[in-house]
Amino acid sequence: MPVHKAGSRLYRSVPFKHLAKGAAGGSSRSSNVRLNLTPFVDMMTILVTFLLIVFSTNGELIKAQKGLELPKADTKQQLQEAPIITITKTDLSFQGFQVASLDSLLKDENPQMKIEALFLKLDAHSKKTKENLALGGKGADKRAKKACDDAKAGIVSNDYLCPEGLVILQADEDTDARVITMVVTTAKYANFDNVLFAVKVK
Repeated sequence: MPVHKAGSRLYRSVPFKHLAKGAAGGSSRSSNVRLNLTPFVDMMTILVTFLLIVFSTNGELIKAQKGLELPKADTKQQLQEAPIITITKTDLSFQGFQVASLDSLLKDENPQMKIEALFLKLDAHSKKTKENLALGGKGADKRAKKACDDAKAGIVSNDYLCPEGLVILQADEDTDARVITMVVTTAKYANFDNVLFAVKVK
């Protein structure tokens, strides 16, 4: 491979000479048609660096949220994809949509400890999951079907849980215990028996 003298190569390789001869009107005045790619390369480098930083190969299921500080734990297990109930310092939400404010929940004197709005959303999600598994729809996969068949047969594996009745609870560390109890009780009413608690490792 030949070795060339150091210097700009871009202008030589890009055939812009016809532009340099002048504008369409045939003006004899020279034009500056150098294509400066330095800002473009800089921007691409920044974008690639940003994407590498935010990209996660293990797939983050939960996202940072304002007003949410997860409790710390000594041990953890990998979370599994499932619908997410989030309790921040002010609100309760399901799949990112607000269900109720914590103030209204704490004023609720319902002896059943059932949050009706959350129950309806969980119940609808449960029915959809069951339909997908029964019909082999787009959201169902062989692993999920096998896990559910094993669960019905009494075989439970912690490696992969049946998505039926599985939910992730992502609660702020300062959440009132009554709210946690209400959410878990409501999940139980909606047949969500497996509640995975999202934590932060110490």
